[in-house]
Amino acid sequence: QVQLVESGGGLVQAGGSLRLSCTASRTISSYAMGWYRQAPGKRRELVARITRDGSTLYPDAVKGRFAISRDNAKNTVYLQMNSLKPEDTAVYYCNTDGSYYSPRQTWGQGTQVTVSS
Repeated sequence: QVQLVESGGGLVQAGGSLRLSCTASRTISSYAMGWYRQAPGKRRELVARITRDGSTLYPDAVKGRFAISRDNAKNTVYLQMNSLKPEDTAVYYCNTDGSYYSPRQTWGQGTQVTVSS
């Protein structure tokens, strides 16, 4: 199992930006990775996905505002979040996309993002 540590969350006003980082304990270059979020009382949802060759995918709720990237040399995946909205408030996690070639790893602690209106 790969250990995943998320960081970079915080309190920001609506319209602001944050950059989240997810550092893995060993190489994740062969995995498709994703950023997920879970708001209180809601299910965890995918907000960004990046394949091992750098192709990205976003749901409509964050498309054009969030950008996922990866630095395989640093075993790190990033999530740049711009134009933040109060509804983006959640705990953010990273993990693989759970597909056959990118099996799910143990979830980390996540990082809290709070957007004030």
